[in-house]
Amino acid sequence: MSVLQSFRLDGQVAIVTGASRGLGAAMAIALAEAGADVALVARGDLGETRASIERLGRRAIAINADLEDRSAPGAILAAAQTADILVNNAGIIRRASFVDYSDEDWDSVIEVNLRSVFGLSRAFARALVERRCGGKIINIASMLSFQGGIRVAAYTAAKSGLLGLTRAMANELAPLGINVNAIAPGYMATDNTQALRDDPTRSREILARIPAGRWGMPDDLKGTVVFLASPAAAYIHGTTLAVDGGWLSR
Repeated sequence: MSVLQSFRLDGQVAIVTGASRGLGAAMAIALAEAGADVALVARGDLGETRASIERLGRRAIAINADLEDRSAPGAILAAAQTADILVNNAGIIRRASFVDYSDEDWDSVIEVNLRSVFGLSRAFARALVERRCGGKIINIASMLSFQGGIRVAAYTAAKSGLLGLTRAMANELAPLGINVNAIAPGYMATDNTQALRDDPTRSREILARIPAGRWGMPDDLKGTVVFLASPAAAYIHGTTLAVDGGWLSR
């Protein structure tokens, strides 16, 4: 296989959660550009992402699911059928001071950002084992997998846990031919960071620490997700790759 061919995903099916917009939509389209068909999972409208993938000549399946529902993994895998790649991107954030953080917000964030990743990944890995084939699991971590953050206790706990879960999954699944890795996006221009970008002081502070001098864009993750999903990353296990404009190097 040539180097260029090793980055192709022809004949494969990828599941991408949180695919209606932002990072999830960009990564889903990138996988389709590399040749994969894509099962799109979200609570919201998937029409735009689906149309973008179909314009590429790839098949797109829209699956409306709430990842707080613990029956969701079975329904997602049944709709996607024989998937080879899973991108756990869906996530929510709730901001409040630590002393005012509610149990309800804590439970919702942990459920979507961490527990649902465990549940869907477990079901996906079981399906791969039953089919006796390998596959790729890519978790979407965060800068707050490495740092504490402010006013985001549950999000930080979930994303820190996700980094550890990625390593634990890799240790057990690598011998089965399943690669588990993660991407840690830096400060991206998405809905989750709208409040930060709208705050002149916080936005200025954040940009001052990013060596690249700009907020990341969803398209900045496209090459990384294709790489980790492709045969080119066959010997990479348990790694969390920061795509952060240099934030962590400061």
